[in-house]
Amino acid sequence: MPNEEHELRSLSSRSDTDSHDSLEPTVTMPSDLRTDPDQHALNRRTVRKIDFFVLPWCALLFLFNALDKSNIGNAETAHFTDDIGIAKEDLNVAVGLFYFFFVSLQPVGAGLGRRYGMKRWVPGCMFLWGFCTALHVWVHSAWQLYILRIAIATLEAGFYPTTVTYLSLFYTRFEFGKRIAIFYGQAAVAGALGGLISWAVFKAFPGDKPGDLPSAASSSSWHSWQILFILEGCATMITAFVSFFWLPNRPKNAWFLSPEERDWAEERIRQDRDGEILQVRGKGSPSPTPDPEDVESTVEAQEAQGLLSQRSGPTFHAPSPANQVSDQGITAHDVLSTVLDWKIYYLLACNILSAVPATAFPIFLPIILSPLSTTPALANLLSAPPYVFGAITLFAFTAWSDRNRNRTKPILISLTIVLVGFAGTILLPSAPTPDATTTTADAELPPDPHALLRYLSLNVLLAGTFIASPLTVTWLTNNFPSPGKRALALGINGWGNVAGVIASALFAPTPLNRASGYRAAFAWSAALVAVALVGFAAFRALLRRENETRARVVAAWSEDEIEEERCSGTGPLRLRSGASARRVDAALDAVDAWPLPGAARVAAWVREWRQAPRQGDERVTFAYGL
Repeated sequence: MPNEEHELRSLSSRSDTDSHDSLEPTVTMPSDLRTDPDQHALNRRTVRKIDFFVLPWCALLFLFNALDKSNIGNAETAHFTDDIGIAKEDLNVAVGLFYFFFVSLQPVGAGLGRRYGMKRWVPGCMFLWGFCTALHVWVHSAWQLYILRIAIATLEAGFYPTTVTYLSLFYTRFEFGKRIAIFYGQAAVAGALGGLISWAVFKAFPGDKPGDLPSAASSSSWHSWQILFILEGCATMITAFVSFFWLPNRPKNAWFLSPEERDWAEERIRQDRDGEILQVRGKGSPSPTPDPEDVESTVEAQEAQGLLSQRSGPTFHAPSPANQVSDQGITAHDVLSTVLDWKIYYLLACNILSAVPATAFPIFLPIILSPLSTTPALANLLSAPPYVFGAITLFAFTAWSDRNRNRTKPILISLTIVLVGFAGTILLPSAPTPDATTTTADAELPPDPHALLRYLSLNVLLAGTFIASPLTVTWLTNNFPSPGKRALALGINGWGNVAGVIASALFAPTPLNRASGYRAAFAWSAALVAVALVGFAAFRALLRRENETRARVVAAWSEDEIEEERCSGTGPLRLRSGASARRVDAALDAVDAWPLPGAARVAAWVREWRQAPRQGDERVTFAYGL
């Protein structure tokens, strides 16, 4: 909150004159707790069952989400726009409309998903968008395509933040990175699988080329892209229907866990979130971290240690929020705390810039690879290997991130890899692609001598493309203890899909793009990723500064005051009637005087929130993870 931050700076500057310059902030992390053998075995059984029953199914849902989002690009390689009689530019308009509605409605979808619960909201929306995918079979005009893409975008908005928040109810913070990689990695898997499915369908049902007279057989059968849409749409609807019965709404109700495992599944999450506290110690003081030689080396042991011990000393008991382990519930404090948190918008800007390649290639990669192939089937087959590399590096980077308890450093390295891949695709000469009036097979163009090197560069590019977004989501999930704020923050971060709108404009099939092998589009995308790299580096520095500031403030408090702040958010930090506070009061008075219905209620709501105890990451004892 702005006023608290002003107060925090005031206390910090005052404490700088004291004797706390030697203090270093450290964070109590989940893996700092030793568990006894029985608890370790219980934790291992519980996590393995969640890994088997919940995570793969959620990953399957995201797989179909990604397939239904990108299959229009696969269909275009089979002459989708030519067959239905619309211009190729109409496809880019449809993609732009999709991302406009998909992005705009992200927070709304996230809020509704949190309000009604993932178990009901996501499968219901998924069944409907699968139906809309199947309806592409009967598209015969641009306006019909626009309506269907808008409908799918509206239904898919909120899927990602709702499902990620749901998964965070089952895993502790430093178990989560690898799991979110498996989940988000379905975007890469969908790119590879979509290419393979399209290759199989287009090879089995090649259809007629644009301009050919239909044969007797083909005139009575569907086009290959129609078979693709009906196949993927029906698969989505079946998966959505089964999800109503498969997924529990919370760990306590998981049908696959024993009663003991259900209790522990929720308790471990409560302990993990309860332990997000800042500790201050002087340089040279003994580290609270256990001796590395005493820590068990297995991955299971490290994850079992992912629960936090309680602090010693006086305790101010504050009941855990009822919705901490439920997939439903949102409060007014969640809404206002999310809207006024600068970190969410900062990461959103970085996410938009870094996600342009990740949103562009699932749709446009088969089109970009058309010059390297002689048939639509081959173009889609060539799109599979880059996604395989992307999935492998994504899991490797997130596993490393979990082990080192660091999110921003892997992001910086991954974006560097993306820039290396961009360098190859931009600097290597390329042959022009066929124009809009010719097919790849019919166009008589000279072979591209650097095609293989450019293709390898694309593999390097996609190897780093899918890492930044899931680790950004993991950072948000780890650093917002309240599930309500977590869901809304992920919803706002979902605005990062505006990168899809940028991508649809950059990779439009203009004569310049087609003549240059999309070199200009690659150059602009590389520039955006470079800016994102600088932005993430600055964000890491700002987090360090914030943690150090909080450490100095807390160092001036007594143990009782620290415990009071940690448990109930009512430590000695108080709002002052400074200039910023007076400006906020004046703004609220102005809102109060508005003749609009509900204006006075909103003003009273904000005043109440400003006086309420600090919650979650607002508490000064909270330290942000890097």
